[in-house]
Amino acid sequence: MKHCRFLIWILLLVTAWPLTALGAAGRPDDLELPELKFAIEYPEMFQLSNGIQVYYRQDAELPLVDVTVVVESGKITAPPQKAGLAELVADNLKKGGAGTWDAAAFDTALDALAASLKVTAGTYTTRSSLSLLKEDVRPGLALLAAMLRQPHFDAERFEISRNQMLEGIRRKADHGAALAQQILMSRLYAGHPLAESPTLHSVAAISREDLQANHQRYFGPSNTRIVFTGDVDKDTAKALLEEAFGDWHHDSVTPDVPPLQPQVQAGVVLVDRPVPQTTILLGELAIEKNNPDLYAVQVMNYILGGGGFSSRLMREIRSNRGLAYSVYSYFSVGRRLPGVFISAAETKNASVGEVVGLMHKEMERIGREAISVAELEQAKQSLINSFVFAFDNRHALATRILDQELFGYPEDYLDRYRQRIAAVTIDDVQRVARGYLHPEQQVTVLIGDIEVLRDTVKSWNVPVTERRVEDLL
Repeated sequence: MKHCRFLIWILLLVTAWPLTALGAAGRPDDLELPELKFAIEYPEMFQLSNGIQVYYRQDAELPLVDVTVVVESGKITAPPQKAGLAELVADNLKKGGAGTWDAAAFDTALDALAASLKVTAGTYTTRSSLSLLKEDVRPGLALLAAMLRQPHFDAERFEISRNQMLEGIRRKADHGAALAQQILMSRLYAGHPLAESPTLHSVAAISREDLQANHQRYFGPSNTRIVFTGDVDKDTAKALLEEAFGDWHHDSVTPDVPPLQPQVQAGVVLVDRPVPQTTILLGELAIEKNNPDLYAVQVMNYILGGGGFSSRLMREIRSNRGLAYSVYSYFSVGRRLPGVFISAAETKNASVGEVVGLMHKEMERIGREAISVAELEQAKQSLINSFVFAFDNRHALATRILDQELFGYPEDYLDRYRQRIAAVTIDDVQRVARGYLHPEQQVTVLIGDIEVLRDTVKSWNVPVTERRVEDLL
């Protein structure tokens, strides 16, 4: 539905262009368009009687309403021996019935409204997103509120959901990238809840009572925020939300996020997967949202491996040497703890040493040699222009504002993002590359034919750990 709305907007924009804009020759490069202007449209804020913060924005473009409810209860709340709990809570909130509706009746009621409802568990939050016609907003909100306030966690549906999750874990053996990511996180965040991933053992240990206890502990108005956008005026939206959520009174606990104790986890992890191609993943701890180098790091990473075919890694390893179909890098910016830097590729087993060497070489080169003016400008313009299209509707923007406040971003983060990217210099790029890229300290995960990989890493003079796929599931 969101994509449909975006396409309609594009169609209206295109049809609004005067034919004279094409110029006399009618060629694309003859287009004379006004300068792109973009301003952040901040949502209006109000609170329900029980203190729930609401981010509201009227949007009369289509007769629709979108509601997102964010609860501070994510993967961070799962005990280490029960990793996967948050995902099962999210899945069974929607599937397990709620309020006066059993599981089947809840499904039927939702289908009758032709409503889209998605529930997902993230690291720190669980998000429920509802989209429906504005004429159905009252019954839709009643379903949404019942799901969040009075879930049944139907026993039969829970068993089905848990078995599906177990099967998904078994199938992870066929997905080298997923296994590599799991290993990397376990090394970089060792001893911290962020290091945990669902396994056959941890998911099998989760009971329906665990879901109920997690909901009872963390789901309440003090941990809840709501985004409401659509073709409904503010007073009506406030009355509807008050009717659905205003009498929700439950003492919940704010999740504890333990501090991270950085540890040196450098070395190589080899995982035997007897296939012709090796999955390569290099990583280290990176930055969090309040780091003043955030903008220079993003520009630097675009040039290194985040800019697709214009990036140095892609150009050198794929285009020039044909050693990999895809190679890339990215910095995930931590919201409450440092995120990670990751560089990844897949190549034939015999080429692993060469590809890893080239990845290290490009990381070192960008910190040692000044980048070109052309590289800098292309990176900055791409980041600035793509930022404008990161919010293809008012709901996405309002939700981003919610996240910005929830996770304590600087107040002017969105307003000043483009200016701060534009201010990045060649010296900044070189400085942050030296400061945040440490190839010699990175964890290297290799998933492929272990006999070939053993021979490859012999000369690297680094600690090597061998793991079996079966032990990771």
